Amino acid sequence: MSSVKTPPTIRTVAARAEVSVATVSRVVNGLAPPHSPATQRVREAIKELGFRPNRLGRGLKTARSSTIGLVIPSLANPVFAGSVQGVQAAARAAGYGVLLTATNYDKGEEAGAVETLLSHYVDGLILTVAKSDDSELLDALDEREVPYVLVYNQPSVRHRAAVTVDNVAAAREVVELLKSYGHDRIGMVAGQFCDSDRARLRWLGYDDAMLRAGLEPDPVIEVAFEATDLTQEIRDALSVPEPPTALFCSTDLIAVAVMGAATRLGLEVPRDLSVVGFDGIAMTAALRPQLTTIVQPTETMGREAFALLAKLMASGEEAESLRAPTLLSHSLRRGETVGPVRTGRPKLPPPV
Repeated sequence: MSSVKTPPTIRTVAARAEVSVATVSRVVNGLAPPHSPATQRVREAIKELGFRPNRLGRGLKTARSSTIGLVIPSLANPVFAGSVQGVQAAARAAGYGVLLTATNYDKGEEAGAVETLLSHYVDGLILTVAKSDDSELLDALDEREVPYVLVYNQPSVRHRAAVTVDNVAAAREVVELLKSYGHDRIGMVAGQFCDSDRARLRWLGYDDAMLRAGLEPDPVIEVAFEATDLTQEIRDALSVPEPPTALFCSTDLIAVAVMGAATRLGLEVPRDLSVVGFDGIAMTAALRPQLTTIVQPTETMGREAFALLAKLMASGEEAESLRAPTLLSHSLRRGETVGPVRTGRPKLPPPV
């Protein structure tokens, strides 16, 4: 009785190369460092075992799925909902499906998220990464010639297609607005720079505008993007000898958390503290007081990102001219959270 030899699997390769299954998957998808010892061992094991990858090993150029992958940092932040809607509407009109995944603001999750999407045969990617100028993931996608478009990221690298707003210019506009109300002690509360190059760009705009105005920038207060209680951070910021009278927040959700902290500290916005956000998410228009914020055209960003990706997927290697950042116009929504500087320093309650 003859026996049928079981074909090698990805786990067989991982065991032979003494690496994880995830590492084998990254090598097969072209997302691993090409010259690392682990990559070389995986390639040798594949050759020795005669491993034939199924979906994981097929290049985007030889298989079409009429599906694209969409990677966003968070499902909890409503700012990304607008771009997702824009991408889905444009993709559906063009006959494409969309596979969506989130990284939870974890840079370490980005490669795994993209790897999963590539394993499902997507024809291209729309994604937001932690750092668009210094990204091993994007370097790997460039090397493999995977079509992709960044959204929200504002890369200085000219060969990376992106659809976003001018974060630096928008932040300068915020400082100019606060100055017009008499504020000269303006602080900034930002999401952690290591998780978002957009937060850093907004800080650069804030810092530049402050220096141009002859004002001293405060040290940035870095917080978790989805933090809901910033009471201690705001108490600390307002307990210095010359506290800020206004705070610029790098996202609307952070601004909402700052306003909540101010209320818990017995402060009134904007009488005691002016607050400005960034994103323009719909819920902040319904707040009382209504949040003053920079509004990003998120749905348009999503539609434009898909339109650009479609051109890249159709043009292939001839699409070099398309690989450059596209900046859309932002707007400043003047809500009710900015007011003139209060005379006298507000009194904070004693720490609990």
